[in-house]
Amino acid sequence: MPYVHRDATGRISTMLRQADAPDAEFLPDNNAEVLAFLGWGQAPAEGDGFVRLDAGFVRVIEDVIDALIVKNVINITDLPSEAQIKLMNRRSFRERVSQNSLRLFEDGGAGPVV
Repeated sequence: MPYVHRDATGRISTMLRQADAPDAEFLPDNNAEVLAFLGWGQAPAEGDGFVRLDAGFVRVIEDVIDALIVKNVINITDLPSEAQIKLMNRRSFRERVSQNSLRLFEDGGAGPVV
C-alpha cells in the first residue's frame, strides 16, 4: 500500500498512502525497506526479550498518547512533527491490519456479551 520516494542514495526518504507523482514507487506493507523506514526493522529473534518488551511498551505509550488526546490534555500538534508522522503511520498500519483480521468478539446484534 505505501508509495515511496527515494533520496540520491536510493534509500526511502518519503512514504505516502497514495502516489503523488508518476515517479512514486509502490512497495508492499511487509517490504523490509518499508518496515525499516517505519522503525520496525526485522522480526525480533526468539531470545530477544528486550525487543519484545519494547514492542509492547511502545503500544502502551501509543495508547497513553491517544488517551491524552481524547481527554484534550494534549493535541497531536503539540508533538514534534516526526512523532506525529510515526503515530499516524502506526495508526494507519494497525487499521489496515485489523481490517483483514478475524473479529471474534464484535457485537453481532444480539446484545452485549456477559
